[in-house]
Amino acid sequence: MNEAQAQWDHPAPFVVSHRVEAGDIDGLQHTNNTVYVKWCEQAAWAHSVSLGLDLDRYRALDRAMAITRSEYDYLRASREGEDLLTATWITGWDRRLTMRRRFQIVRPADGATILRGGMEFACIEISSGRPRRMPAEFIEGYGPAVLEQP
Repeated sequence: MNEAQAQWDHPAPFVVSHRVEAGDIDGLQHTNNTVYVKWCEQAAWAHSVSLGLDLDRYRALDRAMAITRSEYDYLRASREGEDLLTATWITGWDRRLTMRRRFQIVRPADGATILRGGMEFACIEISSGRPRRMPAEFIEGYGPAVLEQP
């Protein structure tokens, strides 16, 4: 099974591949839960960068999408040496302040979904940390990738 054959929860995922390394393994001899969280965050950032919204752009705009809530369902274990695919989608937003992302981690070798998760974000002004409306650049950059429009 490859990326094109994976049974994704939503259409047109943004996908990042990972190989489980020795440092990802915990005392139970499987991938530590915090590693999956890190992979989801990395996939979200890579997706944002692909949409033209990298950290430099965030700083120039004095705006960022900050995580306000995360939720993960750990469905199966993965082990050292296994290849995994982390998919992400922007599933919804209000076009003003908030955005939702979903994640799915799949093991291509057997098609098993290892994890499903989600993050909620709020747009903040970086300099103050306070909530602020999304700038036009966020609407233009993220907009085409949002699955559910308001």
